[in-house]
Amino acid sequence: MRGTAARRLEPGARARAHVGFAALATLAALSLLSACAPRIPPAPRLTLEKTSFAELPGWGDGRQAEALAAFLRSCPSLSEAGPSVAGSQTPDGGPAGGFGAPGDWRRVCDEARDVSGDAAAARAFFEKRFVPYLAGDNREAEGLFTGYYVPELKGSRTRSARYHVPIYRVPDDLVTADLGLFKKDLKGIRIAGKVEHGRLKPYDSRAEIDRGALSGRGLEILYVDNPVDAFFLHIQGSGRVVLDDGSATMIGYAGTNGRPYVAIGRELVTSGAMAKEDVTMQSIRAWLAAHPGEAEKTMAANPSYVFFHELPGDGVVGAAGVALTPGRSLAVDHRFLPYGVPLWLDSRDPATGEPLRRLLVAQDTGGAITGPVRGDVFWGFGREAGERAGRMEDRGRYYLLLPRAAAVAAR
Repeated sequence: MRGTAARRLEPGARARAHVGFAALATLAALSLLSACAPRIPPAPRLTLEKTSFAELPGWGDGRQAEALAAFLRSCPSLSEAGPSVAGSQTPDGGPAGGFGAPGDWRRVCDEARDVSGDAAAARAFFEKRFVPYLAGDNREAEGLFTGYYVPELKGSRTRSARYHVPIYRVPDDLVTADLGLFKKDLKGIRIAGKVEHGRLKPYDSRAEIDRGALSGRGLEILYVDNPVDAFFLHIQGSGRVVLDDGSATMIGYAGTNGRPYVAIGRELVTSGAMAKEDVTMQSIRAWLAAHPGEAEKTMAANPSYVFFHELPGDGVVGAAGVALTPGRSLAVDHRFLPYGVPLWLDSRDPATGEPLRRLLVAQDTGGAITGPVRGDVFWGFGREAGERAGRMEDRGRYYLLLPRAAAVAAR
């Protein structure tokens, strides 16, 4: 059959047919190469889809009144400047600050102060004054939700054989730079380092600091008795230290060395030391305790190092500058989400396995909290809160509640 078809072609036609077949073959090869080429994912971007309270899973059964106190703590800054993000992007693609004007928030905050503690009254207030928007990362609504807490450590103000792990204040040679001051499209991106011979270089890593890079400079504010406890203090960003004289002091995040955060749980999985499904804060702690010879090297795999300062009172102040409320404050990526905005969370309770659906307020951030749909629930203080926080790692989604009067372009 192929021969018959060939005989019917004139010499010139046969040549033209050959050229056509070659072109088709080339196109097929290019298509194959295109199919094999890795797809470059789009840059992270917050997208908002307008919805209704009737569409919020569990809204009618929520205890929204418990979030009112947390929301009111954010009201002074919302009323004065309105919500904004650290990055350059807003829901409508315009300049930072597209989540409602200060006046929009001032009106809802004024009314919130008069809402009673009754669940029905609080729910009615939010339904009357707000509109929910499903948050997405380029319309992908599902993201990762974890938990954090304030650990308790044992420590002293003086070094001893027992208390030998230093907690450092911010070094005076640590330089931070807001790259947005140099280039507009880098707004919200900050780096840290130190100047050597007129050049800004990366600051000392965790491994270098643990080996004594900062010792002898008078930067120690406290000493604790356990390097693993100190490591998890860095991850949590704040803690309560019970001193050897019986008193206690709160310490909180003051800065970082600027190195990238690396999750050592992922490193343990990569090395084969732990299965991915077994990774929790508790299992990592247990592994480090059971492998003291490898613990230092494993913790050093996370080069990020946190510096602290002492805090007044017993509360914990988040990155938004307000005291956090256990179970009602959420850490978010401030490049995409503004502080102070209420969010309805739809995820899973780490303690019971049941749906976790509640109203929280964006009031903090963290080095591991990256992306438009990513949250870290603050569970409070001590061992019980630590158990709950350490077990929380589930997929979920959240909805931003923005004032009804605000002009928000959902895209």
